[in-house]
Amino acid sequence: MMRTILDAAQALAAGTTTARALVEDCLARIADPAGEGARAFITVHAAQARAMADAADTLRKAGRAAPFAGIPISLKDLCDIAGEVTTAGSRVLADAPPAAAHAPVVARLLAAGFIPVGRTNMTEFAFSGLGINPHYGTPTSPWDRGSKRIPGGSSSGAGVSIADGMALGALGTDTGGSCRIPAAFNGIVGYKPTARRVPIAGVVPLAASLDSIGPLANTVSCCATLDAVMANQAPAPIVAMPLAGLRLAVPENFFLDGIDPTVAAAFDRALAALSAAGARISQIRLPVVDGIAAANAKGGFAAAEAYAWHRDLLERKAAGYDPRIRARIERGARQSAADYIALLADRARLIEEANAATRAFDALLTPTTPIVAPRIADLEDEADYNRVNLLILRNCAVGNFLDRCSISLPCHRAGEAPVGLMLTGETMGDARLFAIAAAVEAALQPLR
Repeated sequence: MMRTILDAAQALAAGTTTARALVEDCLARIADPAGEGARAFITVHAAQARAMADAADTLRKAGRAAPFAGIPISLKDLCDIAGEVTTAGSRVLADAPPAAAHAPVVARLLAAGFIPVGRTNMTEFAFSGLGINPHYGTPTSPWDRGSKRIPGGSSSGAGVSIADGMALGALGTDTGGSCRIPAAFNGIVGYKPTARRVPIAGVVPLAASLDSIGPLANTVSCCATLDAVMANQAPAPIVAMPLAGLRLAVPENFFLDGIDPTVAAAFDRALAALSAAGARISQIRLPVVDGIAAANAKGGFAAAEAYAWHRDLLERKAAGYDPRIRARIERGARQSAADYIALLADRARLIEEANAATRAFDALLTPTTPIVAPRIADLEDEADYNRVNLLILRNCAVGNFLDRCSISLPCHRAGEAPVGLMLTGETMGDARLFAIAAAVEAALQPLR
């Protein structure tokens, strides 16, 4: 199995593999009864993928194939595919009309030649960071699989599809960490772009104010390639920024609260490696993050905007929802217009404060999640479900609220529980963040 998109593109160009071979390998992994394919995917597009692969191979023989034509990817079941019903990890949309057109992000990936092997499972309506889905089953993290640990959400199937080699890239969404949390728990890379760069049309919304569309893959370069395609930009090789003199800020408050020993050890090793490579790491206090919690006290954007979208559907089909997801959505019914207007003002103010506080630094450096992936069985109680969900969303959600770009990289040792290292850049600083992340990724390789 090719590990990276660049490796696959080079092998296809050199004729040492074919699109059909890449697709067949992914489909075999999805179909393996001993694997997680049945839970990672809601729909498998086997026949379509094979036909597209054969077409890509024919075009390549004629010298007419795009560089990425024939590379298998997965698509989160939140994105419209023309002629198919978008179920958003739920049962209540089963009778909805099929999509009339591809979501722009899907259309762009198809135009670049990527081949979708299927629609991946997710938290129902993307409203949880755990990845648990009672309707379609819950795929498990690759670490300690016998204990059945959560994959992270909401892009759960996307993360597992990469970790288990069922795709070389995955399309996910991120409203409060839904690309980065699955990346952390599955030992891969997940990217949240500055939201405005990638269109969210044709994607079932959670909270339009916070929603962003991002990739999950095995490397920073893979994510940069997919991000460029989805943002309608020409993919280009990343030039890693020198680590020497790089200014990285580690907030002392908020992000490290409740951190478990495994995450703490991996995070400390990563900081030491980056410092040894010449990065200038500063411990800072970032009071603005405490203000975010206060601003969200009545439910925040997610509850208000999700309820606005779901209100009519809930009147007709409330019984079909996962009760834990329905309760989160219905919280938005208790927010007033005045509450929402105050939230908008608070967000604008806090963004300005955060920009001023971080202007002297190249990126913020934090753990992606403060804990390793817990067991699914330990989250059956609603109180535990809600407590752990809030904990693992906590660090990532800051980037969404502040309208930043952010990336999670694996920083654990081989054989250990996966741990994510999160870099958060400035609004519209995506290219710079990718250059920083590529340098950090290289510095962390000896640890892994």
